Amino acid sequence: MQSTLLFSLALMASTGAAAATGSLTEPPMVVIKGGTFAMGGATPGQDKDYPTDQPVHDVRVAAFQMAKYEVTVGQFREFVEATGHQTQKECWKFASTEWGMDMGPGAWNTPAYAPTDYHPVMCVTWKDATAYAAWLSAKTGKPYRLPSEAEWEYAARAGSKTDYPFGDDASQVCRHANIRDISGSKAIAAIIRRAGKKPAVCDDGAEFTSVVGMYEPNAFGLYDMIGNVGEYVADCEHLNYEGAPADGSAWTTDCHRPASPMKMHRGGSYSSRDARTVVRGHAGDENASSIGEGFRLALGGPVQAQGPAVARFEAQLATARTAERARRNTAK
Repeated sequence: MQSTLLFSLALMASTGAAAATGSLTEPPMVVIKGGTFAMGGATPGQDKDYPTDQPVHDVRVAAFQMAKYEVTVGQFREFVEATGHQTQKECWKFASTEWGMDMGPGAWNTPAYAPTDYHPVMCVTWKDATAYAAWLSAKTGKPYRLPSEAEWEYAARAGSKTDYPFGDDASQVCRHANIRDISGSKAIAAIIRRAGKKPAVCDDGAEFTSVVGMYEPNAFGLYDMIGNVGEYVADCEHLNYEGAPADGSAWTTDCHRPASPMKMHRGGSYSSRDARTVVRGHAGDENASSIGEGFRLALGGPVQAQGPAVARFEAQLATARTAERARRNTAK
């Protein structure tokens, strides 16, 4: 708790400076060249009611832009303060229940879930994410949106054909992603009061979410595509890829449970043991969770220049990362 407080105080000056300018912080974007890739994996899922990554199928993705980082608490705060947007006052959290989780009081700005403005925003729903994208589009005149599931996997793979964007060696995951490693597993076990899932065989010193951009980027220059928080995409839930679009567009028809279709999220989270790029997750469009669901944005159309707020954000994020490294070193 003390280290978190010191970390927050170290960031107050930069956070205050950003707020004082009143300027909009657009997410730094990376241009993703178009191409064809094999989407999906070769291992069928075990649960017939949970989305699997079968069958492997070729998809052609047009060029687009993907946010370099997950949307942060500070960026989402700008939206809420500008619009008065109301989020849910409860979200899923770890608890000592039969399922290891429970719904309880909490929101996107609850300190336990939002230690700093540079952590990824959680306890937001798919509807909150799309509302944020619509607001940012209206303010900038640029068509910000959630990526399609195919765009997400194409960007996450970054040209790789392996389990992870960096290869197949699971022992290296902690260099590239914030997942349920040794530190995280111990912290979660203390909350749910049992051992829980077996941790990854590595340790990065982060128990829960981390400041964005702390881990090595993939070959496209994207950070945290696996781990940290799962990322909502535009598609509704389909249990497999039978009939999936081959053009990279979002799949929003013929949804599973059509009366109340769930939405897809990708990339796993700090609470996930499996962070392979093919793994799929789902959530209700009004599901808010501190267990690891957030989002990042995509952008189509011509590449446009971004304002000075982007460079300022990158500089402030560099300060936040330095403070986070110091916190982890002190905690060892």
